[in-house]
Amino acid sequence: MIRHLSASGHEVIVASLARSPAEVNEGRGIRPYCSSFEIVEVRDPMQMARMVALLPTPTPSSMGYFYSPKLARLVRDLLQRERFDLVLVHCSSVAQYVAGVRGVPKILDFGDMDSQKWLEYARYKPFPLSAGYRLEGIKLQREEKRLARMFDLCTATTRAEWETLEGYGLGVASDWFPNGVDADYFAPTEEPYDPDTLAFVGRMDYYPNQECMFDFCANVLPLVRHRRPGVQLLIVGADPSAEVKKLGEIPGVTITGSVPDVRPYLRKSALMVAPLNIARGTQNKILEAMAMGVPVVTSRAAAKGVDALPGEHFLVADTAEEKANAMLRLIEGGGERQRLAIAGRARMLSHHSWPSSMRRLDAIIERGLGQHGRAH
Repeated sequence: MIRHLSASGHEVIVASLARSPAEVNEGRGIRPYCSSFEIVEVRDPMQMARMVALLPTPTPSSMGYFYSPKLARLVRDLLQRERFDLVLVHCSSVAQYVAGVRGVPKILDFGDMDSQKWLEYARYKPFPLSAGYRLEGIKLQREEKRLARMFDLCTATTRAEWETLEGYGLGVASDWFPNGVDADYFAPTEEPYDPDTLAFVGRMDYYPNQECMFDFCANVLPLVRHRRPGVQLLIVGADPSAEVKKLGEIPGVTITGSVPDVRPYLRKSALMVAPLNIARGTQNKILEAMAMGVPVVTSRAAAKGVDALPGEHFLVADTAEEKANAMLRLIEGGGERQRLAIAGRARMLSHHSWPSSMRRLDAIIERGLGQHGRAH
């Protein structure tokens, strides 16, 4: 998005957080695409303390985790020094830095409606953790509604997330635009795949990814291996927890940890599984696999984050038996795998390309400017 806006002739100034010196260095990669940037490093112990301090208050703890007094001062100074034509905020947790700003058009890109993710977590966590997650979800939902009213226009990343936002009934102008995928980088090759290799890709310190792999390894993989004992599962993702690493003791399961490039693992796989029970927003892992011509079997919840049709571009299954049968169809039937490989990539090119997504963003920006003009 930053690169697109810069290439379109806009002067872009970026303010963001980082959680380590390594993240600060990685963040400097945006230098060619913006006129200036401010990256403020924060430390988790301090951010966790801010979260805890907010527990007995109506303010969501998430706001404490993403708050930095230094970044707040930098943003205030920028707004005093510069005359901005637009403020674009990515994710509700950092909207706090500009929520009270007046006289400048503002767009809040929620991405995902985070409150719904916390409320989902509550269904899977034991008491008393479940009560804590539910309370945070309720507080976040109230904060999302409050923040939305303070911006000229609000957006989400998927139609399903946008429908949640619209369901709040706030009367606020809203829209959605999808994540894109770099279809040149994530492209098919002529390399042969192993029909007995499955892949799951995702950060393994992220609870929805952990939960779905615990469930998959316990309830789905045994059904698949009963029919095809040689089937192997690659769990590819950074920072696996100790519990995730323990899955590597199951016959046929490999935990890779962080890898420099996920593409070789996808290329060798007959298909990618994305059986998430908790899924909000866009599942980039699904977009990338489909762009590479690797068929995907996913859950109904995760499928909502992809602009594609079940059965036509990927397979959707929810019960353990449905998931196992869908995977075996692809493993054992070459024609079905080839059909989905071609159809899935074509859908990514037509509905999840960055150029088409950025055209939608341009239209949303114009609409946001218009909303502000009418309101003032």
